Amino acid sequence: MPLLILAATGTALATGLGAVPVFFMGRRAAAWQPALWGLAAGVMAVASIVGLLQPALDQGSLVAVAGGLAAGTAFLVVTRVALSSTHPHVGQLRGADVRTSILVFGVLFVHSLPEGFAIGTVYASETAGLGLFVILAIALQNIPEGTSVAIPMADAGFSRRQQFWAAVATSAPQPVGAAVAFALVETVSGLLAVSFAFAAGAMLSLVVAELLPRTLAPGGWHGPIGLLGGAGVMLGLSAVLGV
Repeated sequence: MPLLILAATGTALATGLGAVPVFFMGRRAAAWQPALWGLAAGVMAVASIVGLLQPALDQGSLVAVAGGLAAGTAFLVVTRVALSSTHPHVGQLRGADVRTSILVFGVLFVHSLPEGFAIGTVYASETAGLGLFVILAIALQNIPEGTSVAIPMADAGFSRRQQFWAAVATSAPQPVGAAVAFALVETVSGLLAVSFAFAAGAMLSLVVAELLPRTLAPGGWHGPIGLLGGAGVMLGLSAVLGV
């Protein structure tokens, strides 16, 4: 368990790395956002399918996997609706950049929980190389999230230290989710496939609902190139690790 918490904490700290380019580039870092979101979408999509959904199908029945996928998708839908209902209250704060900062923080904070579930689940698996594959994937896709947090905060006048630690804080639920998923899988026999499928459903829903629209909405070639690059990196890593 200590190594699991350490790994999940490392993925959270990786989010802070995304704030670093904003320190030096300021608002110009926004120009790289479509490519970064594309990279995150490609990384997470491949990790969800190769690192979570495929092992779920190998270790559980089709019914169990379908149930897990449905539950994971429902989790993301419910959290998105809950966050949407809080927007009017957030709007009472002063400053458009402050409001944007809070909204981005809230969305990423809630969405980091299923990523923690994925870390805990693969850590409980005995499949060689799978844990490292998924942990690296989540760490990589956390970096663009850190950039998205830092850009509006920089415009609102927050300090570099505040930007960095706010980015890290968006991933604070990851160690918690990792510990919960690992404990459940270790305690309840036969839950591994369902947990894999739940994490896959939540992460794939996040790709479709949040990452792909941000990747493709601006148009141009930056987003698709990032998407292909992220997918290519993870497919290569999968081949190297034998996942």
